Amino acid sequence: MTTDEYVKERLDDELNWYSRSSVFNKNFYQSLKTAEIAISVVIPFLTGYLKESNSIKYIVGVLGLLVAIIAGTLVLFKFQEKWIEYRTTAESLKHEKYMFLTQSGPYKTDSSLSNLAERVEYLISKENSNWNQLMNKKDEATLTVKQPQAKSS
Repeated sequence: MTTDEYVKERLDDELNWYSRSSVFNKNFYQSLKTAEIAISVVIPFLTGYLKESNSIKYIVGVLGLLVAIIAGTLVLFKFQEKWIEYRTTAESLKHEKYMFLTQSGPYKTDSSLSNLAERVEYLISKENSNWNQLMNKKDEATLTVKQPQAKSS
């Protein structure tokens, strides 16, 4: 594989994917969090009108459900964690690319392409491993049931 092929087909593709995924997760996280905050602020305001309108209690109940659904969605899908992880990986890949293109740091040698490939593949592998751990932690949290502790006499 030539240098141009590797940079274009592997490094740039991965860099673009991590950048797009980071933006997607950031936008989704910030949108849901903003909605959660806005709805949470409206609920106490509406409770002041409970005696005046019978329908307000249903509206407050629905808004409370929406807050719970949004909070659960944020925890379940981990948009914030993925946003940060993907942005970190994208910035690391960008750093390696610029170091390589300027023949700086570890890329001053004749084996700069193999150094680039090793470092890029390490970053991608590391991020995949981190993602796996994050998803397994989520699965463990949803599957873990606290066992009652035995009383000591």
